[in-house]
Amino acid sequence: MPVSEPTQSGTEPTAQHFRARSPFIIGGTALTSLLFAAHFFNDLFSGTLAALLPTLQLRFGVSELTLAVFVACLSFSSSVLQPLFGAVADRLGRRLVAAAGVIVTSTFLSLIPAMPSPILLIPLLLVGGLGSAAFHPAGTALARQAAKAKGGLALGIFSAGGTMGMAFGPLVIGLFIINGWLDYSPVLMIPGVILGLLIYLLLPPQPRSQEGSHTRLFDLELFRGPVGQLCLAGVLRSIAWIAIVNGAPLWLVTTKGLSATDPVVFWTITAFTASGAAGGIIAGLVEARFSRQALVTGTMLLAVVPLAALLASQPGSFVYFTAVVLAGMLTNGGLPIMVVAAQDAAPRAVSTASGMMMGLTWGTAGLLYLGVGALQESIGMQAAMWLSILPLLPGALIAYLVLRRLA
Repeated sequence: MPVSEPTQSGTEPTAQHFRARSPFIIGGTALTSLLFAAHFFNDLFSGTLAALLPTLQLRFGVSELTLAVFVACLSFSSSVLQPLFGAVADRLGRRLVAAAGVIVTSTFLSLIPAMPSPILLIPLLLVGGLGSAAFHPAGTALARQAAKAKGGLALGIFSAGGTMGMAFGPLVIGLFIINGWLDYSPVLMIPGVILGLLIYLLLPPQPRSQEGSHTRLFDLELFRGPVGQLCLAGVLRSIAWIAIVNGAPLWLVTTKGLSATDPVVFWTITAFTASGAAGGIIAGLVEARFSRQALVTGTMLLAVVPLAALLASQPGSFVYFTAVVLAGMLTNGGLPIMVVAAQDAAPRAVSTASGMMMGLTWGTAGLLYLGVGALQESIGMQAAMWLSILPLLPGALIAYLVLRRLA
């Protein structure tokens, strides 16, 4: 399939530009659905790691801080490097980067439960996470390109794919744990490999950028400007999210007395992350009715209430799961709007801005989770969980100030 020449403006041709030239091109709803599915299976493994933490602690006999190192390794490689891969995607084309990303992620991270020692698990997480770092910025830019309009809704749907993957990851790996199937976990790579191949075969090849119009691999101006400031707000928001997703299973087992195989452990992560996906879609649907600063700031501030109720209620009760659902919706609801705002603020580096918001924020929060793990050891799980929701407050203030200037 030949690569077309760049357009006069130096931007990538749309799907319509290629449709008449190749029978293997998809766009619109079909492309959105393919990217949703790829994002689902790419991020499914983040959910499996969170649910595996109590099992890994029992198997390896390691501390909470060591478990936090596992989380930080995956967060660093899969998230912090996303702006770099975003710049690579802007240069070389998004199809190849997105396809290779989901294949690498699925192949390596499906092996997590089969690792015989923590020493081998660390490099596996680092290498496998690189695939996710490549997929996210390229996939985000492709999703926005497929939508043409209603960017908040398009990003909400794409974001929901990953969040739903994280939601179902605990249920999938929980089934493997309960039935003693962990040795067969490599079969989980199959859907991601197939979807990666479909992305490569069905999407049009994007041409290289014109000479002199390359996106810089490290754009300091993006970090200094509103995109970087939105990233800071996103980091503070992500700390609360990561602390619940990764801390709740340990909190339920060590503080609340549940067993590592109790269904409440798996359903807590699933309900929290699935409702987070719904929150992102709802925010995209009402984007036209409310200002971006109201949506982002309001959801972050309101999230503190159900998060507190979650920690204060009896695990497994109606009040508990109601709080889990509301907390997930509100904590994640404003993320797609923040990503769209960052893309609009950097129109010549859309993939890079996407990588910063979808990756750098999560990765930095993941590294900061080492501090949460240290707190869990020093002051106990309960107190550490309470402290981990407080960053939402300054995050909401920073987001409000930045989005008000961009309005």
